[in-house]
Amino acid sequence: MKEKTRLVHPPRVAPPDENPPLVAPIYQSVKFEHATVAETLRALRGERDGFFYSRSSNPTTRQLEQTLAAMQGREDAIVCASGVGAVAQALLGLLKAGDHVLCFVETYAPTRTLIRRTLARYGVRHTMLSIEDDAGIERVLRETPTALVIFESPTNPAMRVADIGHITRCARASGALTLLDNTLAGFHQHGDTDVDLFLHSLTKYASGHGDVMGGAVIGSAALIKRLRPEFILMGGVLDPHAAWLIQRGLKTYLLRYEAQCETAIRVARFLESHDKVARVHHPGLAKHPRHALAARQMRHFGTVVTFDLRAGAAAGDRLADALKLFAIAASMGSPESLIIPPGLMGPHELPPELAALTGLAPGTVRLSMGLEDADDLIADLTQALEAQA
Repeated sequence: MKEKTRLVHPPRVAPPDENPPLVAPIYQSVKFEHATVAETLRALRGERDGFFYSRSSNPTTRQLEQTLAAMQGREDAIVCASGVGAVAQALLGLLKAGDHVLCFVETYAPTRTLIRRTLARYGVRHTMLSIEDDAGIERVLRETPTALVIFESPTNPAMRVADIGHITRCARASGALTLLDNTLAGFHQHGDTDVDLFLHSLTKYASGHGDVMGGAVIGSAALIKRLRPEFILMGGVLDPHAAWLIQRGLKTYLLRYEAQCETAIRVARFLESHDKVARVHHPGLAKHPRHALAARQMRHFGTVVTFDLRAGAAAGDRLADALKLFAIAASMGSPESLIIPPGLMGPHELPPELAALTGLAPGTVRLSMGLEDADDLIADLTQALEAQA
């Protein structure tokens, strides 16, 4: 074999089965080969295990899918390049022209926009309610043939809590599928409910370091089998290196999530007692209107604390500028604590009658807890609040 050829075809080295690595390798390869054309065709028809092209599947991304499915208490999962990508590809894979979707004003803003603008262009109708309108949910699902109910719990950023049992019972009775964006609650929660499909932004708690993006849809083997061809065609594939980083991050997921939840409840109680704060939105507080429901549904109440400043929007922006440990940045689940002030938040795309239902006030601020010491974060909030005129 000549030099140029030898460099293109190096020796293949793999540890024996009885000598596996403790950390799985990254299969940073677009393509995989089978010994013959016949074996390749068998693999493409699903008649044998194996891989062919990483847009369809890859060992590294497949390991991540299996980990996520097990964590959420379901049979299978699909991963893709971002959380919003997971939302878009799931909606496009599940819905067709003429279908009706029930969605909610408190839902993540890009999800609302996908439903109200993108899907509307393709003839998908929707009804938008508040997640707390239990009677309205029951009425719509009884009176309007509905293909899908998409919701969050807790909602981002208002931290409202859905009655998941009520929604799934009404949906099941009407023949609608349920799709829960479970990002804020995490992979270890809500798996005991009757939800059909779960969405997650892997950018947040799964990665845990704010340095990689990804998304996932998790559900039964039958539903994931239905969705997978659509995801493959849309091409929003997760890179194997990103999948490997997310898999690595998951090893410390629960340790980080639990620590950030403990910090969140301490910060929420501090803010609840401060005279410049009108209201704190966190389901772990006894004053939260659905605290009892959250306590029945959740093991942990979440790492996000949203609150309303009495002095309004300008005070929220000044607060963000005065903080030293909270970065003005989007996302959550990172080691660093983050703040989204009023100037960067709000249901800007909603008409006034729907925006009024979101639970957001002019002075609403969202905090996402990091891994700093809670005492330091409270001290930082104290000095920033006291600096307000």
